[in-house]
Amino acid sequence: MRYARRTEVPVSRSRAQIESLVESYGADQFGSALDATSKRAMVQFRVSSWLVRFVLPLDVDTDQKARQRWRALYLVIKAKLEAVESNIATIEEEFLAHVVTPDGRTFGEWAVPQIREAKKRGELPANIMGALEDRRGK
Repeated sequence: MRYARRTEVPVSRSRAQIESLVESYGADQFGSALDATSKRAMVQFRVSSWLVRFVLPLDVDTDQKARQRWRALYLVIKAKLEAVESNIATIEEEFLAHVVTPDGRTFGEWAVPQIREAKKRGELPANIMGALEDRRGK
């Protein structure tokens, strides 16, 4: 981990900054939780009527590494929201894997195993040119 490896920002401040950040981009709901037993945290918010959830693994051996992970999460969310604000991408494109589905899983939790299986079976393009040819219908 390179980003913020020497950060002194406490986890509580990073969590508060994430809440403030998503609110500044229009989120109308926000929640966070910590599960010390399974060593993970959750940040969830609703923006543009999409419920978005990030699960942050906290399987780290030092407080420094936990602070670093929280700073990285802040950076990821900020970059995604700025990409949407700048019309580089849509909310759906930036947050697709983290959108909460009706059964409570994220889209990524549902889709990633299926994509991995398709890749193993050779059903996905193996290279850039193959992907371009597939898009043109060849």
